[in-house]
Amino acid sequence: ENSRGGNGFLVLLRHGQTVWSESGQHTGRTDIPLTAVGEQQAADAGRRLREAFPEGFSQGCVFSSPLKRACQTAELAGFADHGVLDGIAEWDYGRAEGRTRQQVSEASGFEWDVWRDGPRSLTPTLEGDWVETLPSGEQVPVHAGPGETLEEAAARAKSAIDEITPLLK
Repeated sequence: ENSRGGNGFLVLLRHGQTVWSESGQHTGRTDIPLTAVGEQQAADAGRRLREAFPEGFSQGCVFSSPLKRACQTAELAGFADHGVLDGIAEWDYGRAEGRTRQQVSEASGFEWDVWRDGPRSLTPTLEGDWVETLPSGEQVPVHAGPGETLEEAAARAKSAIDEITPLLK
């Protein structure tokens, strides 16, 4: 709640850099960690948030997605006691998961745009499961299924907003 007694603020903080955000690979539900740069970005964002909101945030009012990169960002930003809100997980990119836009366009035969076309417009031959080895040596499972439609992702986000709206009042 703000100092004037009105409604609270909704503050969104994107997770820091990952090896896939650096390489341009679509990173939906693959649970990869932050890079060292991403860790520093999270700590820096925490400092900026404390400057912007010196009174902090009420107990039980900070959430992250369940994914490792989001939880790390929250913790490194100074919110170790954050809750987890499944509805704010990254869009399930489905058949584009782990691939760059160029790779997806080449495999599909058209200039693909996630916002216009969505994951389900892609050829089903891109579906599969594999294990990717990150530069750190960590191995992560990757699942490229049909993915979520834009409407499904929007409905999930709306549900998360509906869940936290009472906290804003």
